[in-house]
Amino acid sequence: MFRRLLFENWVSIFTLVAFITSASIYLSFLWRALRMKPGQLDRLSNLPWENTPDATSQTMTRAASDAPERSQR
Repeated sequence: MFRRLLFENWVSIFTLVAFITSASIYLSFLWRALRMKPGQLDRLSNLPWENTPDATSQTMTRAASDAPERSQR
């Protein structure tokens, strides 16, 4: 099926551009990670893995649960 497709030589430039683009993005991530300061490494290593509810979400859920009681008064 694909034997009938004829590609011109200049079409391979798109593959090359895509590879260079993705490689440069990954290399920039690597470069930035390697140059990270120790303070920032410590801060990022202490980030929690799970989301914990913060005070604002707890306040909002309490206010939402109190809302039906207020409307009955």
